[in-house]
Order: sequence, then structure tokens, then C-alpha cells
Amino acid sequence: MSISAAADLDPEVAYRAASGRDPRFDGRFFLGVTTTGIYCRPSCPARKPLRRNSVFFPTAAAAVAAGFRACKRCRPDSLPGSRHWDASGDLAARAVRAIRDGAIDELGVAGLARRLSVSERHLHRILVAEVGASPVQLNRTRRAQTARTLIEQTTLPLADVAFAAGFGSVRQFNEVMLGEYGAPPSALRRPATAGTGATDTGEAAAPGSPASDAAPTIVLRLRHRRPYDAAAMRAFQRAHAVSGMDAIADDGAFTTSVPAPHGTALATVDWGSASDEHLTVRIQPAEITDLTAIVAKLRRWLDLDADPQLILDALGPDPVVGPLITARPGLRVPGSLDGPTTAMLTVIGQAVSLKAAAVFAARLVGAFGAPVGDSALRAFPAPQVVADAGADALREIGLTGSRAAALHRLAEALEGGLELSPAADRAEARRALLALPGIGPWTADYIALRALGDPDAFAPGDLVLRKALGAKTEREASAIAAAWSPWRGYAAMHLWTASAYLP
Repeated sequence: MSISAAADLDPEVAYRAASGRDPRFDGRFFLGVTTTGIYCRPSCPARKPLRRNSVFFPTAAAAVAAGFRACKRCRPDSLPGSRHWDASGDLAARAVRAIRDGAIDELGVAGLARRLSVSERHLHRILVAEVGASPVQLNRTRRAQTARTLIEQTTLPLADVAFAAGFGSVRQFNEVMLGEYGAPPSALRRPATAGTGATDTGEAAAPGSPASDAAPTIVLRLRHRRPYDAAAMRAFQRAHAVSGMDAIADDGAFTTSVPAPHGTALATVDWGSASDEHLTVRIQPAEITDLTAIVAKLRRWLDLDADPQLILDALGPDPVVGPLITARPGLRVPGSLDGPTTAMLTVIGQAVSLKAAAVFAARLVGAFGAPVGDSALRAFPAPQVVADAGADALREIGLTGSRAAALHRLAEALEGGLELSPAADRAEARRALLALPGIGPWTADYIALRALGDPDAFAPGDLVLRKALGAKTEREASAIAAAWSPWRGYAAMHLWTASAYLP
């Protein structure tokens, strides 16, 4: 199978990269060894196979679908996902993003197809052709990778791991893990203090129920590619914190609410324990079955799946942003835990300072936000709540009449079906946003960058960007930035932060 669709490389180039054990290609493709039935990351230290025994896959799911199992030495399943699919707006890319974020667990394959406005058969055909795996196979690999993380990092009983990872039954869990890794769940490494939660046969024992009444607090190490500018991401969080919705501890740990299928969760990023390979997060889900969806949101919010080398290769030679990226290759673009929330906060912050926007947002959360469990924090109000409140009530928190009206119209559009997620049609979402009175190009572009996860979003009308580029007009700024596509969003973040400005 050619990997050109995933990494702009042909098999011969891929083989040379793997032969040199170049870590820059980890996650961009996977090497399958036909004589052993194992697939590896390109940098695997094991002896490389002969070219005739090597095949290449764009995703881990494609390798598994072809009958290969993950290498126990290089752990290709532990790699963060590639941002290749984030750079495209076609059907396959939207489907991959949706599956990564748990759409099949929530909607099923048929529901995902309806969401993408295609038939189930067409969705299956497109993904097999472009990615090398069907929707079910992609989701199965996603669940298996989540399960392995929970097995190796937590003391959860294996039965709870099964349901937390999204498996419908313990039997299915055992079968998939055996197929993915060539071993039952109980054979995988566990923390020293963990019980195996397994029967004498080495398979997970079925519990009385999928989850306990009170879900435990889960501590996970979320991996990312090096380098990662944790200080910049932490600074962004602090600058955008909303009193009552977010909390910052004395040690800098950042806690916020995360919307989830069975109720709002709390997540804390422990910045004090950040390493060059992972971030530590503490998650308090309403139900353990929400864990996989929450982790996907956190990865997107913290931009853990970015490929710094890919961005550096594309933007490094540029005379304008190249020096900035070379100096700070680990700078990421902050994403979103919830598209509607990010969009409404963006409208609240239009044409005011960050401090003023935080005050207005805190008032909105205090007036309409729902408590999160037994904590002192509240969740940002859902679009339906904001829409039902009306523009007059929104003016009472200090918003001007025009901004209150714009926020109310946005909430009504969101409640009416406007989708602002990584799986959305980016062009259609932008058109829908611009059609709302009170929302201009800057707001639409910023929402695209963060809520839609579009790495190519760029706001040529932004005054800071235009000043940094020496551009007098939006057209001139757009012309300069055209060479940075499809990573203009990362270029913008470098220009913003280089100007000591957090948008």
C-alpha cells in the first residue's frame, strides 16, 4: 500500500526513512513486516526488514486491518495521531477527525454517515481507499489504544477499562486486544500497585455493571511529540481563564469543565509535572464510559497531536516566520474543549480586552452556568440556555446591545444545528457564521482556528498580524501568508506570541 496519501512519500522514500530510523517520520506512516506480521514506527530500533518484506500504511488502523500487530519494542500504538488529516477539509479527513473524537461511539457508523451527508456505503468506500481501514476498524484501533493507556497507567480493573475505552462487552474487549497486540489484556504491563482484574484464563472478568455509581478520578499521562512549549500553552490558559468556570491552583495546575455525554467532567492539567514527552492530567468524569471522549477533547484542546517537524519543514525556510518557528518549534495552537463554548466566548470578547471579556464571561457563567458535581465550578451555559435567556438578559451582564444580540443569534444558530467541531465542513461553517449579523471575518477565522481545529485558518484583518507582516491591507497580508498554507494558523500563533499578544 502506498503511503503517499498520508505523508506525501512513496514506498521507496518511506523505506529509506525507516532504514535510517528517522524519528521525524514517526506517526506519518507505519512499517509492516510481512515475515513477522508486526508493524512498527519508522524509528524502531529493531533490525529493519528487507525491502521486499516491507509494506507501508498511513495509519495504525490500516496496519491492523491488514492483519499486522503492534511491535512490543517500539510501541507504534502509543504515538500521538498525525495532524495530516487536520490539514484537509475533504470527506475522509472530516470522517477521520470525527472518529478520533468519538463520533462512532456516540452515533454509530450510520449516524456518522448522516452527519457527513453521505451514505454508509460511500463512507466505508472512501475511508478504505484513503486511509486503508473502514470506519469500524479505525474506531476499534482507537478504543484499543485508549484501553492500553488505561491498562498501563491506572489501577482500574480490566472490566472497567473495557467499558471506559468504549467496548460494548468484555468479550469484545478481549478479542480486539488480542487481535491488535497479539496478547490478552492481562498480559499487558500494569502499574506495580494494580490488580490484574483477570480470571485464570487471562481474560478480563465481567463486572456487575459497566461503571460504578461514582466514577473514580483518573490520572493519565498524555503523550505528545517533542518539542512541546508547555509554558506558552500554560500562559494561554491563564490569560483566558474565566472565574467560576476555571480554577488555577497555587502550583499552577489548571482545572476546567469538560462537556461529556453523561454529564460535565472536571479536568486538571498538572503543569508542574509536564515533561518533554507527556502532560499529566487528572480527570473526574461523571461516568467512566465518558473517559475516551474526554481524553480526545483534552488532546485537541492542548494540541497534543501536532507534528512539530512537519510544520518546521513547511514553514522553516520562510524568511518571515521561519526564524520564529526555528526558535520555538514546540509552540502549539490552543484548541477547544467545546466548539459552541469557544464560539460564544469569542463573540463575548469581540473588540474588548481579555480582562473585560473574562469579566463578562464570568458574569454569564455565574448567571446561567450549571454546577459541576459537588465542586465550586460551573459549566459554561449551553447554547439552548443562552438562546432561551434572550438578548435583554445578556445585556444585563454588561454586553453592549449589538454584542448581546450577536451572542443571542449565535446561540440560536447553534441550537438550530450549526456545527462547530473538527468534523464540520469548514467552508460551510464559516459561511454560516458570516451570515449572522455581528460576526465578522476575524471572529469566523478565529473560531475556525480553535473550534474547528483548522490549522490553515488565518485572519488577514487582524491588526497585530498585519503590523508584524508590514502589510497595509488585508489583501496584502493574505498574499504574504499564502505561502504558509496549510499551516497558516501556526504561523499566526507565532506572530501573535512574538508580539507578546495572546488573541
